[in-house]
Amino acid sequence: MTDAAARLLTPEVLAGLANLELVARTAVEGFLIGLHRSPHFGFSQEFAEFRAYNEGDDPRFVDWNVFARTDRTYIRRYEGETNTRLMLLLDASASMGYQTTAKVSKLQYGKYLAAALAYLASKQHDPVGLIIFDEAIRNYRPASGRSGSLQGVLHALDTATPGQKTDLEHCFRKFREHLSRRGLVAIISDLYCDPVAMSKAVAPLAYTGHDLVFFQVLDPGELEPKYRDSVLFEDLESGQTMEVSPEYLDGAYRRKIEEHLAGVRRAAMGVGADIVLARTDEPLDNALRRYLMFRERH
Repeated sequence: MTDAAARLLTPEVLAGLANLELVARTAVEGFLIGLHRSPHFGFSQEFAEFRAYNEGDDPRFVDWNVFARTDRTYIRRYEGETNTRLMLLLDASASMGYQTTAKVSKLQYGKYLAAALAYLASKQHDPVGLIIFDEAIRNYRPASGRSGSLQGVLHALDTATPGQKTDLEHCFRKFREHLSRRGLVAIISDLYCDPVAMSKAVAPLAYTGHDLVFFQVLDPGELEPKYRDSVLFEDLESGQTMEVSPEYLDGAYRRKIEEHLAGVRRAAMGVGADIVLARTDEPLDNALRRYLMFRERH
C-alpha cells in the first residue's frame, strides 16, 4: 500500500471527516488504491461479462439495448457482484467507549470499520444489514441491497453510543432469530467475555452455515499499559474500581491479557471463524484486507 493510501485509513484522518458516509468512502477508496488489481470478482466494479437472465436476478442489471436487438434477456455481470449477504454485529457496550492514547474510542473505531465494510459490500452489490447490541439488541436493520439501505446502516451506526454491560452469550442466542438466511457475519467487539461461553453461544450460527469473522477492537492502553505510578482503574460496565501498580501492569496484567487473547482466538477457531485483532491506533487496511481474504475463501 502506498504511503498516501495508508494515510487515508488512519483513525486520525478519519476522525476529522464530516460524516460517517465520507469516512466509509474515504477508507474504502484509500484501501482500494493500495490494492493490486485482482483477477477475482469482488475487488472492483468494472464490467466483466453478459450472461442470460435467470429468475430472481436483479432487473436493474438487465441490458435493455441487447434485449431490443436480440429479443433475449441478458444481464450485465460486474466484478464485485457476489450477492453475498453481510450482517454487521457491532458491540456498543460501555467498555467500547474506552479510550487512552488513541485518537478514537473503541466504539468510534468499530463504527469506522463497520461503515467501511458496509460501503465495500454495497460496491459489490451485496445486501448488508446491521445489529447494534450491548446486553440486548438495541438496533436491528435486516440485510438489504435496496437503494438507500447503505444510508440507513450508516445512520444507525452514526447514532450508536456506549450503552450498558455486555452480554455476548445472550445476544448471540437472540441473533439467531434475525439471521435465518446464510451469509457472512462480521462481529466487531472488544470480546471481553468468557471465551468458552462465547464459543458455545456462537457455535449454532456456524453450524447452520454462516461464515463468521471476529474483529476484536482494543485500545493500545489495554494491550500495552504505560504508567509510572499506581493508578485507579474503574470498570466501565460494573463501576468496580481497582488500584494497580506499574509492576502489576508490566507483569501479571500482560500475562492475563495475552492469555485472554489466546483464549478468544482458540474459541473463534474452534467454530471455524476468522479473528482479527484491530488496534484503535492503527489504520483500517489490515482489517479490510483480512475481510477480503475471508470473502475469497467463502
